Amino acid sequence: MILTEQRLEDRVPELEQLERVGLFTRREIRAVLRKASALEYKIQRRALRKEDFISYIQYEINLLELIKKRRARIGYSFKKDEIENSIVHRVHSLFKRATGKWKEDVQLWLSHVAFCKQWNAKHQLSKVFSCMLAIHPNKPALWIMAAKWEMEARLSSESARHLFLRALRFHPECSKLYQEYFRMELMHAEKQRKEKKEFERAKMDLVEFNYSEEILNGEMARIIYRDAAQKIKGVEFHLAVLSIAKLFDFTQDLQKEILEGLQANYADDPLTWDYMARRELELGSLQSTEHTTKQMKVSEMTQREERCCAVFEEAVTAVPTEDMWKCYITFCLERYNRKTNSEELKQKRLERTLSVFNKAHESSLLPEGLYKQWLQLLLESSLCEKAVEVAKAATKRFSLSVEVWQMRLQVLIQLKSDDVTQCFEEALKHMKSKGTLPLWSLWVEWSEGTNSKEDTEALYQRSLRATAPAESVTMKEKYLDWAYRNGGYKKVKRVFTSLHENRPFSLDFFRKMIQIEKEQESCKMLHLREYYERALREFGSTNSGAKSSPRQTRKLRQHSLASYEDVTGRPGGKLCFQIHFIANWTLMKNCN
Repeated sequence: MILTEQRLEDRVPELEQLERVGLFTRREIRAVLRKASALEYKIQRRALRKEDFISYIQYEINLLELIKKRRARIGYSFKKDEIENSIVHRVHSLFKRATGKWKEDVQLWLSHVAFCKQWNAKHQLSKVFSCMLAIHPNKPALWIMAAKWEMEARLSSESARHLFLRALRFHPECSKLYQEYFRMELMHAEKQRKEKKEFERAKMDLVEFNYSEEILNGEMARIIYRDAAQKIKGVEFHLAVLSIAKLFDFTQDLQKEILEGLQANYADDPLTWDYMARRELELGSLQSTEHTTKQMKVSEMTQREERCCAVFEEAVTAVPTEDMWKCYITFCLERYNRKTNSEELKQKRLERTLSVFNKAHESSLLPEGLYKQWLQLLLESSLCEKAVEVAKAATKRFSLSVEVWQMRLQVLIQLKSDDVTQCFEEALKHMKSKGTLPLWSLWVEWSEGTNSKEDTEALYQRSLRATAPAESVTMKEKYLDWAYRNGGYKKVKRVFTSLHENRPFSLDFFRKMIQIEKEQESCKMLHLREYYERALREFGSTNSGAKSSPRQTRKLRQHSLASYEDVTGRPGGKLCFQIHFIANWTLMKNCN
């Protein structure tokens, strides 16, 4: 209590200054004091709550923002030491108490870091990072954040290097740490090169600055790369550091070394070949663009892409795998999808892409997921016969894939082929009953727009027998919906009657029928009562499986009770009491 009163008294000088300079009125000062008192007492309880500290901190931050806006409005910029600095110091104290109590909460630490950055509290932020890393040394991202701040905000490459070295003791095989350390050393070298250049331009004596040629040439980054390459395996790391090195114009020798290591150690990796091929796009660019015509640009781009494809052709011969073909096809699709005003270039890209798809298919190395893109490209190019042929070949190769059969059927439906029914039958012969729901859904949707009502109904009934019990639930809902749309109330009533003992059901199946009954002009209470009773029989218990929760069950019972009142326009008396009693008894029994 005494400590709380002391803290509130410490606020008085800043509040007096706020009123004196005209930023706040006396009434607002009293409101601030009342709110601060309430928040202060909350964080003095024996059982401390993190939410109370967060609320207090947020209130103080909002107060700082309000003061900033008031200052801008009246153009007053004095007395910041007495007002803002006092509040900022208090926020730091609150953060310190909160992070001391809930050390494991990383988000709380990061909030303190963000606040320090916002108010440029560099000295305080350095302490926060130090404490945070001592408690959370197992999180590489925090080490990287702290090192970046030392490098970019405090301009201290030495401190950043020290943090990275400490981090690598905890995480000696962390790829991301090595990448950022590598980047930091190159940034430091670039900074020193710029400084040296400026000093030379000013004709200053460079002896006293003691610039190291090794550091200026990125030797520190080279040492980091070599050390990391021994510990971290995988082509991804080499590609990552190579992309970082390419950002700096003095790293040609370093890039060459990384590239040689990549080719020597990962010659059979598709990503290595993918990088080598795409690299051809960057080479051999036109030196002068002043007198370059449109045709010359198209010719230059065509030559570059052909060089890329030559490397890819070599790659699929040296590494004949699905992943390698996928890299090649992905490149071709990316180039095809790029916008160009040249119809000639676009046509060449299309022909190249279709040719690569065909080669991969003939090699039986085209991944399943790429067949869909091939078919879309063929249909867009009006190559319908080829699309049908490719779809058929895909289902022959992946005869147990529902997605591939679905893809073939969609092609036939889009082309309005006469073989749709035959293809559906063929697909179901290859597939087991489980997992065929997408095929049956597609079949009945197609039948609704193509076949007679009798054929469609027969198809719905067949789907209920052919699908797995869990999947038949969806088909029952679709059947009920179709019956109402095409045959009206009498038809849907007959369908519901034929299905109401054919388990399993879903709650939506009964809800749909209840809604249909309510939409009728002469809504029959007897029918409505039957639907609710059947739904409650299936889903009226809290332990009726994953399809309903206690909350859903309670809601269904309340809905049932309310419906008896709404339909007749008056309470159901004894019947409502019975429903209410049974509902409560069932819920209590299952809770116990």
